[in-house]
Amino acid sequence: MLKFTSMAGNIFGTLFRLTTFGESHGDAIGGVIDGCPPGFKIDLQQVQKEMARRKPGQSAIVTQRKEADQVRILSGIFEGITTGTPIGFVIENTNQKSKDYDHNKDAYRPSHADYTYDQKYGFRDFRGGGRSSARETACRVAAGAIARQLIPQVEIVAYTAAVGEISLKETYPAIDLSKAEENPVRCPDPEIARQMEAYIRDIRSQGDTVGGIVECVIKNVPAGWGEPVFDKLHAQLGKAMLSINAVKGFEYGSGFEGTRMKGSEHNDRFNPDGSTQTNYSGGIQGGISNGMDIRFRVAFKPVATIMQKQPTITKDGQQVIMQGKGRHDPCVVPRAVPIVEAMAALVLADNYLLQESNRVAARSSDATPNS
Repeated sequence: MLKFTSMAGNIFGTLFRLTTFGESHGDAIGGVIDGCPPGFKIDLQQVQKEMARRKPGQSAIVTQRKEADQVRILSGIFEGITTGTPIGFVIENTNQKSKDYDHNKDAYRPSHADYTYDQKYGFRDFRGGGRSSARETACRVAAGAIARQLIPQVEIVAYTAAVGEISLKETYPAIDLSKAEENPVRCPDPEIARQMEAYIRDIRSQGDTVGGIVECVIKNVPAGWGEPVFDKLHAQLGKAMLSINAVKGFEYGSGFEGTRMKGSEHNDRFNPDGSTQTNYSGGIQGGISNGMDIRFRVAFKPVATIMQKQPTITKDGQQVIMQGKGRHDPCVVPRAVPIVEAMAALVLADNYLLQESNRVAARSSDATPNS
């Protein structure tokens, strides 16, 4: 049956909005940022630095696809300063090997988006998953790097907290987060990082994959950011994280562990300055930031494409045997760290602008005489 469904859901944000486009094996991917105010100085070298943290081929434990991931700005930034007009950018795909996907032209990879895309659109780009490929997240990292420069006082640090059954024994603030970038796994504990790396290498040698957990700490967010009811700050962060490929779970603050506590244990008691003695709330109360560190965890599943034979079906429902080919991550978690940071930056830049607009509206209201 012919379907006439077009693809929606390509826009993220309210005032600071990102629209992405492109497929894994097309000529390029890219995006348009709407709502970025004029007059902000943008360091494009910092944008490229963030891209280098996400790009493929950066170590032996990630996919060996070689992409420069060079961001080319088309509009909205002149002489390093935002103009207030839409910021358009492209990232060329230069190292596609589309023939690696010929084997799944008519067959569905288990736990991938192949089947659901066919059911929704009646057609799919089988080359690397097309629009469902994690290649699209490069656009998010580019936009997130720009978003961070709108809110330089806010510090966003994500890191690998677990790979499979191997996890950090201590977490923030008991660990030095600056050490996360000193190893390819992006784990702040050097010894645990070595164990994780060895495990990922072993998993790859088996033709298999493994998942893990990324934790994120956000410092210096003022109290008062976030919109109550449907647009709570943690709800926005949850949507942002759950929109990332392979994400299966999101929790903030005490998360599911909080269900084991009593209210007398869980309540964050105030200090005279408004800070709290504990932070089970994860920096957010009533959907609004309270000035404490915002903390959350993101769970990533094992990558769906494995280099082992497994049964599946074709579009016609025939039973066949499939084995993955090409270049894939045995564990997506290390490269997901900058993606988590980027999506957090997009949410926070948006809420910064929303807060500023609320203040402008309040000042205008105060200046208006009563009728």
